[in-house]
Amino acid sequence: MKVGIMAANPFKPSAGHLPPVLIGRDMVLDDFNEALEDGPGAPGRLMRVTGPRGVGKTVMLAKFADTVKALGWQVISETSRKGITNRLVGRLQPPKGSFKFSIDPSVSVMGIGGSLGSVSYENNHRVIDLSDALSIRMDELERKGAGLLVTVDEAQSIDRDELTEIATAVQNMTIANRNMAFVFAGLPSMASKWLNNEATTFIRRAQYEPLGEVPLDEVSDALHATFRDTDLILDGEPLDAATKATAGYPFMIQLVGYHVWRNANRRRGNAGERVDVNEIDVRYGVASALARLGDTVHGPELDGLSPVDKTYLLAMAQDDGPSSTSSIAQRMGKDVRYASRYRARLLEAQVIVERGYGRVDFAVPYLREYLREHAAYVRMTSSETD
Repeated sequence: MKVGIMAANPFKPSAGHLPPVLIGRDMVLDDFNEALEDGPGAPGRLMRVTGPRGVGKTVMLAKFADTVKALGWQVISETSRKGITNRLVGRLQPPKGSFKFSIDPSVSVMGIGGSLGSVSYENNHRVIDLSDALSIRMDELERKGAGLLVTVDEAQSIDRDELTEIATAVQNMTIANRNMAFVFAGLPSMASKWLNNEATTFIRRAQYEPLGEVPLDEVSDALHATFRDTDLILDGEPLDAATKATAGYPFMIQLVGYHVWRNANRRRGNAGERVDVNEIDVRYGVASALARLGDTVHGPELDGLSPVDKTYLLAMAQDDGPSSTSSIAQRMGKDVRYASRYRARLLEAQVIVERGYGRVDFAVPYLREYLREHAAYVRMTSSETD
């Protein structure tokens, strides 16, 4: 195959973009596909996908959406921005028909407030909630033998009242045996938020699908095959170096693949001949990938943390591997109890992970190196008050 200089880069390191090869996620996909086959009420039709930033939560939602669209289902994909239930009611409006929904935020349901709508039949007008909007839409879809998938990204940020209404609607649809699936994706902290809300007991039982690192042997196979399909040969030492540089982190797999492929593709010119990827292609590609990782993952991750959270991480970054809680506390100039408070917060947010008794490490690859490189700036934005 002669692809030439104008060949499209097969790697897509942009947030939420479905990559050409989805690796290391077969079990999650199998759970979802089996739930579709098993019908309403199957556990996998109510799912929560969690993990740190960059592990591919949004990508999984996109893959689920593609799967059900092939079955003729409707898909509604939302994020947890304020007003999510209003938007859901609006998007549930059928494209054609004798009725329509309009949002009426002045009305409350069960004293909760929240997001409501109304439905009009000619001269008749009544207020409905999200459950009613879903039921009306499902009546039409099920008559056609279709179903509905609703996905909610960044679910840890859903407003409490809106979360209550969504939880009620999910439960009502499940009890009614409707041909639907709900998938929530977000940081692990969403589970504790739901835990503290009695009204969300039902969705706390959603099937738990944690996303982590992809095994390096699968990364190696995927990189080799994807490069080969565009007449670029990534093998031997260059393949080993590129594979190790990804650390099995899904976003880094796309970044490394993208930049290494671009470097090698530029060398082959317009003739489109087969080219072996060399160590220079990999070295400069990995450097570009790391810079992009810092801008798109590490920087935003730190921006969302408190000053003392950052101080805790700076203390961790002094170690080349897992850190002990006592050493971190000593470097912070605080006692272990004080440091443990922030340890718990960072564990919950999955910025760090446990590595044996009393030891923690960074959950996202290369965050240690980023903190060392940007230590002066991070200290400037940190303080001992929280």
